[in-house]
Amino acid sequence: MQTLPYGSWPSPVDAALAAAHDGRPEYVGFVGDEVWWTEPRPAEGGRRALVRRSPEGDERSVLPAPWNVRSRVIEYGGRPWAGTVVDGVVSVVFVNFADQRLYRWEPGGEPRPLTPVSLVGGGLRWAEPRLVVERGEVWCVLEEFTGPGPTDVRRVLAAVPLDGSAAEDRGAVRELTGRRHRFVTGPRLSPDGRRAAWLAWDHPRMPWDGTELVLADVGEDGSFGAPRTVAGGPEESIAQVDWSADGALLYASDRSGWWNLYRDGEPLCPREEEFGGPLWKLGQRWFAPLECGLIAVVHGRGAAALGILDPETGELVDAPGPWSEFDATLAVHGDRVVGVAAGPHTAYEVVELDTRTGHARVIGAAHRDAVDPAYYPRPRARTFTGPDGRDVHAHVYPPRNPRCAAPAGELPPYVVWAHGGPTSRAPLVLDLEIAYFTSRGIGVVEVDYGGSSGYGREYRNRLRERWGVVDVEDCAAVALALAEEGSADRARLAIRGGSAGGWTTAASLAGAAASLAGTAAASTGAAASPTAAAGSAAGGTASPAGGTASGAGAGVYACGTILYPILDLTGWGSGETHDFESQYLESLVGPLAEVPERYAERSPAEHADRITAPFLLLQGLDDVICPPAQCERFLARLAGRGVPHAYLTFEGEGHGFRRAGTMVRALEAELSLYAQAFGLDPAGDLPTLELGT
Repeated sequence: MQTLPYGSWPSPVDAALAAAHDGRPEYVGFVGDEVWWTEPRPAEGGRRALVRRSPEGDERSVLPAPWNVRSRVIEYGGRPWAGTVVDGVVSVVFVNFADQRLYRWEPGGEPRPLTPVSLVGGGLRWAEPRLVVERGEVWCVLEEFTGPGPTDVRRVLAAVPLDGSAAEDRGAVRELTGRRHRFVTGPRLSPDGRRAAWLAWDHPRMPWDGTELVLADVGEDGSFGAPRTVAGGPEESIAQVDWSADGALLYASDRSGWWNLYRDGEPLCPREEEFGGPLWKLGQRWFAPLECGLIAVVHGRGAAALGILDPETGELVDAPGPWSEFDATLAVHGDRVVGVAAGPHTAYEVVELDTRTGHARVIGAAHRDAVDPAYYPRPRARTFTGPDGRDVHAHVYPPRNPRCAAPAGELPPYVVWAHGGPTSRAPLVLDLEIAYFTSRGIGVVEVDYGGSSGYGREYRNRLRERWGVVDVEDCAAVALALAEEGSADRARLAIRGGSAGGWTTAASLAGAAASLAGTAAASTGAAASPTAAAGSAAGGTASPAGGTASGAGAGVYACGTILYPILDLTGWGSGETHDFESQYLESLVGPLAEVPERYAERSPAEHADRITAPFLLLQGLDDVICPPAQCERFLARLAGRGVPHAYLTFEGEGHGFRRAGTMVRALEAELSLYAQAFGLDPAGDLPTLELGT
């Protein structure tokens, strides 16, 4: 065992290893008896491959590079493929990322386009395909741009001929619904094929604010009758809809304050847990009905387990295994349930549960330890007490290296990770990007600040009109609590985040010059350190909804890493982003027309003069969600102020990095920033990040 300062420990978890293991399998499904899914290929330009697993257990990619099975509907995408077996022949339809066309593929042949190309705006996009073989069609969501602007768009349900007759003819695409709603999910057909159900919502709501469950009768000719809303509304979010084998309507609604399951309007298993989540991608599935009447469910409070629910008795039995987190993707076939799961010591893998035996096993994308697991962190879930005594949930990842220990009396540096969304949360799973830092002696704490999902609607609603206040305060409260209890070095705290987390990071660095008394939040939870005195990390009570930007983050952090962020609220809320989130700020900050001063007051771009801590800014040049213009305005206002910083941009990268080379450069630059800000001497050949002023 070597005695070395924190941040200088040698580690086999290098940036290339972390990049190679980035991402997770998604969109599992059955094609006959085979299980298929998509998975990332960072070394192949960041594409997503369509993978099939044979009954014998072999895994192989269906399509070679550069085929990229990924949809751009609502920019975050949705389920991009569907498959079936007809007369013993596999038939698959999928969306190709490069041109967003739907293609049909059968073994032994080349993919054939089913949909045309449009040169208007973002063109034609498709998601949630469903093969309706008896009609010779695939039913899906159509997103069609009608002009050059990001909000010049319409979305309907549509039927695409499987014979390729629409490949050059937009008129051959049959629209199933009118333009009644701004957003729709794919149709779910009742077992008898006579009814279709889907979700819909309109601006300014986001789907976790309020959605409608819409039904329509399906005629003999495949046309839809008049749609009717049967559940949901402006303050009720329905996250998913499906049908039981006996034709009952199943859906996950948060009308009770928690996303719970309902059957024909009646609750099935009322609990203060989530059986749904924020619908960021069309086709996410938190539950899946089996033919026998049981329902596979992803549920929990914070972490999400896989369980089997008996709707007649309300009994819920969780699947055995080491996994603590199941993703919102499920598929069922007979007695088999397939999902994607991970745990604190395993990355995401494809898991199958046999409901007859209760046995669960890994069947695809199996986790394999690339290094000795002793280099992985051992995270602890904790609950801190923030301003006004409110709970703040977090995951603490202390430094860990089997070959190194710090000198007696030295406290480790810590980096606060603020997740994106902001209506999302941080899963407690193995992430080699975190291990990259913890194995070198730098602690990480992921904060599920107020507004995060997974803890009920009341917790989510804490951020309404208080973005830039609650998130900043909660992150600061956790950081200061770790320092107060002696787990972290108060002088070596940092913050980092991407997208909405990039906003929280920048807002924390640019906070108003509020007094910080150094009081820390109390904490509770398994394996937690002794409780510190409760208090407000901001040195006072939380700001009201109409208040100015929080100063909670000012003076807390020695530096920060900002990835593809929102920095200028007024610009972002005035047409600078995509349609899906174009009115998100109406609830996060307030109506722009009514409180324009709040947008200016909270924007880091308007207060770049307040930033004194060094920072690293990372941006994809193809990002249409948080475009580079946000960063450029921010940096222009910072110019000449003498703040050490670096701005790295990446061609070919959008919102979130997918290419191995990009991720390696970003991770190494981030470590170099901490080395300079904290006075660390990292082991190995680390490129030095040049900080300009």
